[in-house]
Amino acid sequence: MSFSAAKFAQPLPINPVSASRSNDKPLSFDPFKAGSSFLGSTLKLRVHVPSKVSHLRRSTANAVSDVVKEKKPQSPANLLLTKEEALVLYEDMVLGRAFEDMCAQMYYRGKMFGFVHLYNGQEAVSTGFIKLLRQDDYVVSTYRDHVHAVSKGVPARAVMSELFGKATGCCRGQGGSMHMFSKEYNLLGGFAFIGEGIPVATGAAFSSKYKREVLKQADADQVTLAFFGDGTCNNGQFYECLNMAALWKLPIVFVVENNLWAIGMSHLRATSDPEIWKKGPAFGMPGVHVDGMDVLKVREVAKEAIERARKGEGPTLVECETYRFRGHSLADPDELRDPAEKAHYAERDPISAFKKYMIENKLANEQELKNIDKKVDEVIEDSVEFADESPHPQRSQLLENVFADPKGFGIGPDGRYRCEDPKFTEGTAEV
Repeated sequence: MSFSAAKFAQPLPINPVSASRSNDKPLSFDPFKAGSSFLGSTLKLRVHVPSKVSHLRRSTANAVSDVVKEKKPQSPANLLLTKEEALVLYEDMVLGRAFEDMCAQMYYRGKMFGFVHLYNGQEAVSTGFIKLLRQDDYVVSTYRDHVHAVSKGVPARAVMSELFGKATGCCRGQGGSMHMFSKEYNLLGGFAFIGEGIPVATGAAFSSKYKREVLKQADADQVTLAFFGDGTCNNGQFYECLNMAALWKLPIVFVVENNLWAIGMSHLRATSDPEIWKKGPAFGMPGVHVDGMDVLKVREVAKEAIERARKGEGPTLVECETYRFRGHSLADPDELRDPAEKAHYAERDPISAFKKYMIENKLANEQELKNIDKKVDEVIEDSVEFADESPHPQRSQLLENVFADPKGFGIGPDGRYRCEDPKFTEGTAEV
């Protein structure tokens, strides 16, 4: 059997829509030539979708980087957010950065164990999306999950205590760095294996749709955000869940935090087509590429995608091109990335850029921002003191949530937890 090349070579119809993007130029080490949207975001943000699928309506967005570079203050009528909204965004990004910096200190002091992956540099993505959610909306994270938890509202005390392995942590000390979870804030977990959380997020989105359409719960309009990295987009769960979400028009936004690197493998070397957003239209949903170092651009795209999902218009795939300032984890010496590349992105620090934007557009003054910085420092110091003074989990907690039957292996004939037997950890207990 032979296939007709002409039959299979026809491209999908598309509806290109544009919004302004960063004017930053790509560095000399950029492997792509003209037409690339990577390593500096040189092209305009686009949304490509099949013609039969409704797409995001784009409006002009003023980039933080554009305003800072051109130093042209805007009139209040043209600003993308109010002063109150701007202060919330700034505080959340500063809190995320300060929390991770403190994590590094505590890790090297021996207060934390295992692998710890920090979020420095990517704050505009977490803040831009999560601060638009309600508390009952769902967030599914990755192993780089501390800042997602804090942005969703989980107290810094609970997150830091979890990192310390203490009973007061959001998972009572049983989750650790890569497994943050909070039922109260609908944070459905950090996941250590890439792609592991996407089916969970898809299930959460399905539950919202089922409650609303089948159980007729009018208030069941929760939206789910599924965060994951660029490497995940080569895994099977990603494609399966995009297909399912599009088929059932689930209220979910797939957020790719493309920081351009795995541990030591460049995204550009690992993926046949590095423009991940193009995979959305292949499944009949909008695909968006946005400058992930710019909180206002992220927020604008996030707002439209979340509104689409809440109105029942289905999923969206958003690729946020960002960059991690530290190594893959605190165990990574980070010697594989080009110093010039790291310096380029350090100059585009999303917090510094947004701070300049706020001051130049009179959304805040230096003293107001210093007050926020001080407030954040106090929150972080308090979280460390609280975590350090908190008790370790009881020994009886060791086998909880391991076996479905509470009377199974973990419970002895006398009704006590087997792990309470002094011989248990020696491997000589009678089982």
